[in-house]
Amino acid sequence: MSFATLPELILEPLVKSALMEDLGSYGDVTTRAVIPDDVTYSARLRAREEAVVSGMQVAALAFRLVDANLRVKTLVADGAACQPGDVLMEIEGKAASILMGERVALNFAGRLTGIATLTAAMVAETRGTEARVTCTRKTTPGLRMVEKLAVLHGGGFNHRYSLSDAILIKDNHIAAAGGIRAVLDATKAHASHMMAVEIEVDTLDQLREVLEVGGASVVLLDNMTPDQLREAVQINAGRLALEASGNVKRDTVAAIAATGVNYISSGALTHSARTVDLGLDF
Repeated sequence: MSFATLPELILEPLVKSALMEDLGSYGDVTTRAVIPDDVTYSARLRAREEAVVSGMQVAALAFRLVDANLRVKTLVADGAACQPGDVLMEIEGKAASILMGERVALNFAGRLTGIATLTAAMVAETRGTEARVTCTRKTTPGLRMVEKLAVLHGGGFNHRYSLSDAILIKDNHIAAAGGIRAVLDATKAHASHMMAVEIEVDTLDQLREVLEVGGASVVLLDNMTPDQLREAVQINAGRLALEASGNVKRDTVAAIAATGVNYISSGALTHSARTVDLGLDF
């Protein structure tokens, strides 16, 4: 369980952009037409299914950006489990303001809770092993910071946030640079000593070459079977950190974790998570 948060200064542009998209050029014409400005209500954001919660910080910010006078109380924190019917958040104040923030708040909370829930399920499959489940850069454009935050809430770990965080040499880099030795020699010649280096391999022979040449601290074992992963762990003999990747799903992650790899990266955490059903009740 993780209760990780981000500074709201960082989150605000993302949430404000979503609100502007939803409010359009003329605001909420329905609410303005039918709800008097002085009507106040108390609303409750409820879970409609079992889940691991994420997006409460973002949802609360959405309501406060619409109306700073709204009173928002989070009852179930990001990273905590919930059951159907649980009240996750209470919002009190002008009914019009609550209605204007409702959809954006629910969109964020449902999407991010789905990611946290899937992550928690995958992490549970790895219990009893040393493997850490991590996400990838296969995130929704514009939503990476909050989707990666949701992975933390589900008990997973983050991979790179962007291309500038670390050197990750993929198969196309190897092909373009002229092979594993050439690409690692170039990395050793030009990379900062502060920059982590990971290299992807598709075969055990490539792993052996990486170990021989040196220059990497992590090896990504791409689309290998559990038997191949076990052999890779033996060949490596603890020299470098090993990451398994490729077709990692809830029904495959336990077998991968049992091979002894250090990390398991899964794009499915962010690109295939189902949105959890949440609702706002007056």
